[in-house]
Amino acid sequence: MTDVSVLCRREEHASALNERGLRVSGRHDFTATVRAATAVSELPEAELAIIATKTTELDAAASRLAGHWPRAAVMTVQNGLGAEDAVRRRGDWRLVSAVTFMSGTRHADTHVEYILDTETWLGPFGETPYALVEEIAALIVESGLEARAFEDLRPAQWSKLIFNSTVNSIAALTGLPHDPLFAEEDQIEHLGHLVRDLMDEGKRVAEAAGIELHGDPWEMNVLATKRGSRHYPSMLEDVQARRPTEIDQITGALVHEAARLGVEVPLQTAMYRLVKAREASWTSA
Repeated sequence: MTDVSVLCRREEHASALNERGLRVSGRHDFTATVRAATAVSELPEAELAIIATKTTELDAAASRLAGHWPRAAVMTVQNGLGAEDAVRRRGDWRLVSAVTFMSGTRHADTHVEYILDTETWLGPFGETPYALVEEIAALIVESGLEARAFEDLRPAQWSKLIFNSTVNSIAALTGLPHDPLFAEEDQIEHLGHLVRDLMDEGKRVAEAAGIELHGDPWEMNVLATKRGSRHYPSMLEDVQARRPTEIDQITGALVHEAARLGVEVPLQTAMYRLVKAREASWTSA
């Protein structure tokens, strides 16, 4: 049995979790007992801390851990690039890089619906031993989730970066969930042409960076659209709620890396600028 603690931002969230536990429905159905608090000092020292915030909240989350749990391993589970460096600035923990395709829907502070049961990919960052990564992956699998350890996560990380940079930005701008339209190419007006062209730009950046991708982002896109569910990318949800998106850390990171490497990515650049303009449209208003 593994004891689980949750560091919350809101007192009412922590109180609700302590009183009622966390209910998971969907792919699984159970209620877990957790210990929750809004201060790190109120929680037992962790062996593994998983930072599962969006990238827009990553620095704030990492700053709360600063000075605590020096013997813990800290796992980042963010989209885009640079999460590990952001956490490293706050402490000398053993760091594990991770990306996940697993998704769910939050129905309440104490209820999450588990929807997409796909793998979490993880690998060592810096001097972290690979054996620790394997141990964490095994723990995730033992819990009933999917996970896979990599000695070098970058090929998998970049595969998801290109996938996310394309799917999230298109969804944010069109209002479309990720569905079969993203893979249709039969007619000249079909969206799949744009999806493929954006992903091809991303693949050229990865090649210039010396990254041999773990999976083809286009094939990942096609497979996801065949799952039968209309997945709402997080950036679409952010736009609909008029809150800051992860565009800088996802598409922006890809565009900046392309500029550093001297690779032209006009379509990815256009998507980046358009989503930034979409954000400005509600902040200026």
